[in-house]
Amino acid sequence: MTGIGIIGAGHFGAVHARAIAQVEGLEIVAVCREDAEAAAAFAAEHGGRVYVNWRDLLADPRVDAVVIATPHHLHRDVAIGAAEAGKHILLEKPMAPSLAECDDINAAVARAGVHLMVGHVMHFALPCLKAKEIIASGAIGKPLVGSSAMVKFWMESNRRPWHLSKADGGGMLMTAGIHSLDRLVWLMGSDVVGVNALAGTFFHDQEADDTALIGLRFADGGIGQVRSVGYREGVFDYSMELQCENGALRLDFDSGIALSKGGKWVAVPDSIEPDWTHRAIIREWQALLAAIRGEAPVPVNGQYARHVVSIIDAVYRASDERREVHPR
Repeated sequence: MTGIGIIGAGHFGAVHARAIAQVEGLEIVAVCREDAEAAAAFAAEHGGRVYVNWRDLLADPRVDAVVIATPHHLHRDVAIGAAEAGKHILLEKPMAPSLAECDDINAAVARAGVHLMVGHVMHFALPCLKAKEIIASGAIGKPLVGSSAMVKFWMESNRRPWHLSKADGGGMLMTAGIHSLDRLVWLMGSDVVGVNALAGTFFHDQEADDTALIGLRFADGGIGQVRSVGYREGVFDYSMELQCENGALRLDFDSGIALSKGGKWVAVPDSIEPDWTHRAIIREWQALLAAIRGEAPVPVNGQYARHVVSIIDAVYRASDERREVHPR
């Protein structure tokens, strides 16, 4: 049995706890939150010894691996501490707010020889898995042009002050739009080498962005666009479309995948599932457990996650400088 510690036993920590409970071979043995009363309530529901200091949790010998679901600006220190304690890591996205912090995490993981997986959950969502399978089959050829959207209500009930602060790694793009960016980069199958962008705060009184329109140039010659909008009032849009050499693919989380045939969209069977987030996170934990057991490599590693952060860094620079820039 692999013992799991949850660092950040709050809203998304509970999402992980519910998934962990359904993965054979995993057991929640420790949970951590600064609010002792809230941590105790979390443990009463999900199990595990209660800690209010993450360093104390990392000293618990029953903990083999941790999920880090803390505010973004805390990722670096907690991830490095976990690596140095010899714990495997599932680190929630974004990997960290800055490239320097990402580099520090990757260096610590390499020194320690532990497994790090970054929680880009799109890699485990059924519609995305089905899209990746179709692309890999060659049925519609190589993706050439892609568009991906994350347009949603921003001020959800779990929104916290750090989400509104650029210095703390907040903002719509780092928090939610990153999913649409990651999904496009992964399915296009090529690194991003150029970024154009318009970004800013249009709907809310906050320092961090709530909107970004992004143009991407890929190393293999493809191009893409991403919409990241956290609206005050509107309609949810989580769709994407890929124009490929020999056809097109459309993806959303209501109807799944559709392919272009004869000028019409034709649904792909078995490409959507209810409660997709929960099921994707179950797959995420199954993948990390397989890596820990030496059965498979980590599917979303620190180098890939750093590249995603490098694109977001380039978005902000491109918007400020009003020119195309290269991810660093």
